Amino acid sequence: MTIVSQDKAAPTGGESAGAATPPPSGTGDVTTAVRDVARRAKVASRTLATANRMTKDAALGAVADALVAATDKIVAANAEDLERGRASGMSDGLLDRLALTPERIGQIADALRDVSGLPDPVGEVVRGQTLPNGLRLRQVRVPMGVVGMIYEARPNVTVDAAGLALKSGNAVILRGGSAAASSNAVIVAVMQGALETRGLPADLVQSIDAYGREGGVALMRARGLVDVLIPRGGADLIQTVVRESLVPVIETGVGNVHVYVDATADVDMAVAIVMNAKTQRVGVCNAAETLLVHEDAAPAFLPAALAALSDAGVVLHGDPAAMSFAPDGADMVPATDEDWATEYLALELGVRVVPSLDEAIEHIRTWSSGHTEAIVTRDIAAADRFVAEVDSAAVMVNASTRFTDGGELGLGAEIGISTQKLHARGPMGLTELTTTKWVVTGDGHVKP
Repeated sequence: MTIVSQDKAAPTGGESAGAATPPPSGTGDVTTAVRDVARRAKVASRTLATANRMTKDAALGAVADALVAATDKIVAANAEDLERGRASGMSDGLLDRLALTPERIGQIADALRDVSGLPDPVGEVVRGQTLPNGLRLRQVRVPMGVVGMIYEARPNVTVDAAGLALKSGNAVILRGGSAAASSNAVIVAVMQGALETRGLPADLVQSIDAYGREGGVALMRARGLVDVLIPRGGADLIQTVVRESLVPVIETGVGNVHVYVDATADVDMAVAIVMNAKTQRVGVCNAAETLLVHEDAAPAFLPAALAALSDAGVVLHGDPAAMSFAPDGADMVPATDEDWATEYLALELGVRVVPSLDEAIEHIRTWSSGHTEAIVTRDIAAADRFVAEVDSAAVMVNASTRFTDGGELGLGAEIGISTQKLHARGPMGLTELTTTKWVVTGDGHVKP
C-alpha cells in the first residue's frame, strides 16, 4: 500500500520535554531509540485493540479538558515558536498555521469532543455471508496498530492526529518538526498525562521530535513496528517520505485549488465564494490559488471580484484578458505558467479568463494537484459535467473550497487530506485509520 500527505519540510531538532528523551549521539543510536519508541507504541496499541468505545471516549474527553486547563502553558510555549518563526522569516500564512490562541485551543478541544461523539468504526461489519458449506464470513474493521505522522508547523495536527488515532484504536508516533517544537512538547506531555489519569498508557501518544531529521528517517525505516506513515506538509516533505519510506505511506497532496466561475454564475454569490475561498484563511491547503472565469461572465463578475480581492490585500497574477478588467489601484501582475502551478499559501491568486467550460476543465487537468475544485454556476448541466470530468478528491458546486475539511464534513477532526486513490481519498477521519480483518467461523470444517 502506498499512501502520503503534505506541508513543507522544515529543519527539525531541539528537545521535546515529556515527548522523547534527548537524542543520543550517532545515527545508529537514534535508530535504536526510535525503534524502541515504536516497540512501546506497538505494545500500548494492544490496550486499545480491546478497549470499548466508552473507554476511548472518556480518554478523549480527559485529553480535551486537560488541553483547555493547560491553555496558558501551551500559548506561552507557542509564543516561543512564533518568535523563532518570525526571526527565521516564516511567511504570514505559515505563521498563521503555527499560531495557537486560547480560542483555537478551545476549538481543538471541541474537535476532540466531536470525535468522541462519532460512531466507533472498530468492529463494524463491512460485509458478511454464510457460504453454501456453512462457513460464516465477516469482514470487520480493525485498527491499523501504530500510525506515524510526519508534519510541520501545525501544532493542531498534534492533537487531531492523536485524537483520531485513539478513537480508531491506534497508537501514534508524532514527528512535528522544529518550527512547533515548544508547542508540541507541551501538548504531547499534557495528552500523555491525561491518558494516564484514565488508566491508559502514555506510550499511546509519543513524539520523536527530540531526534531531529535522523529520527524522521528512522521512523520511515521502522517497517514491521509502524503500520502506516502519514506525511502532512509541502511537496518536498511528501516526496521525500514517498521515496525513502519502507513503511506503507498514505499520501496527501498540495492544495493547488481552483474556483471556476461559469457563464451563468450569480455575480454576488461568485464574489462571496471566491473571497471566502481565498481570504478566509490563506495558509491552508483548501484555500483557492487560481480563479478561472468564463469570458461571458467576466464583464459583470471580474470588476467586482478583482476590486474586492485587491481591497483585501490580494496580489493578483492575471492573464491579459483578466488584467483588462483590473480596477484602478489593483495590485495585478502578468501571470506565468509558474503561477498556475503554485500553491501560494498567501494573499496571492492567479486569475485567467477562459472561453469555455471545456477550457476550464482542461486548465484544471493540467495544473491541479487533485485536491479541491469548485464551480459557481446556475447551469445544472455544466455542474454535472464539472463534477464528472474534474478528477480531484473533492469537488464543490456553488460552495467554497474551504469546506474540504474533516470537521466541516462531519468527520470530527482530520488527520490529513489524501489526494491519492488507494485506501483513502479526501479528508481522512476515523474510518481511514482502520483496516479490515476476515473472520471465518466454522464447525469443524476442513477443505476437501
